[in-house]
Amino acid sequence: MTLLLDDTTVQSVFDWKPAIAALREAYAAASEESRFPERTIARGGTSMLRTMSGVPGSGELMGLKTIAGAIGVRQFSYLISLFDQQSAELVALLDGNSITGFRTAATSALAADLLAVPGPVTVGVIGSGFEAKKHVRALAAVREFDAVRVFSPRAESRARFAEELADLDTSIVPAESPQAAVAGANLVICAARSYDESPILLGEWLKPGTTVVSIGSTVREQREVDPEVIARADVVITDVLEEVLHDSGDLIAAAAAGIDVTDRIAALSDLVSGRHPGRTTAEQIVVYKSVGSAVQDLAVAAMCADAARKAGLGSELPIRIQPVRK
Repeated sequence: MTLLLDDTTVQSVFDWKPAIAALREAYAAASEESRFPERTIARGGTSMLRTMSGVPGSGELMGLKTIAGAIGVRQFSYLISLFDQQSAELVALLDGNSITGFRTAATSALAADLLAVPGPVTVGVIGSGFEAKKHVRALAAVREFDAVRVFSPRAESRARFAEELADLDTSIVPAESPQAAVAGANLVICAARSYDESPILLGEWLKPGTTVVSIGSTVREQREVDPEVIARADVVITDVLEEVLHDSGDLIAAAAAGIDVTDRIAALSDLVSGRHPGRTTAEQIVVYKSVGSAVQDLAVAAMCADAARKAGLGSELPIRIQPVRK
């Protein structure tokens, strides 16, 4: 029968290391573009429905994430449906809210681990909210920290960030400015939206050898890093190459400034599979740019569904959605 997982159950079975391992496997096999088509968005009045689907090459399950939005009341629902690739049976339905945050951070940790200079990292975080915290926890699953410095506009938010991550075995220091958070860091996490969509990270702040993780410019209108960050990057790795190039505000702004990245940009699947070398010297500046992908949602959802079933958690759908022969 179909397994049903609410958000509380998803959170209880989620684990960073298995999630990152599942993503590594998924990206190593995600070479065919037809397996993960472009996302679609239906709009009507103040309502929207976004779908992201995929048939992974690295597992038994396929599926889609549906995001329903009632913009007028600022409410959204996330649903992930998983189907058996061989039988088309509906295997699981999951609340996708937490998975959306988990998968973004876990994918960033996978990319950062492959791109950052070897050894413990000094992390500068711009942002102190949900995604920023998840990114630090995900990175802690793959790397040791020398220190973490965090900036967000409100001192109380910075203090709360440090308090909520106090269980990590590292020093977490609030910074008075984004530049102070970045100073001396060799791994920078951008996980904040500016109120006026102006860049929050400037390329002039970066020292040689820095790895930048940027997750906040996913559509044309959004900005997170300035063109100088892209200009100084020796390598740009993306989760969805064409979307990052043509539909993310940061790359659109870089192109408008005359910055051509076509000879130094590649997909995360190429990095994970070894088709692209990623960082080749310790002095290079490397950027990982994310807009989100069904590869990530399905890999993490399948991991959670498997863990829940083994633990005897979740509920079963009281009816069967019967596959039919045609």
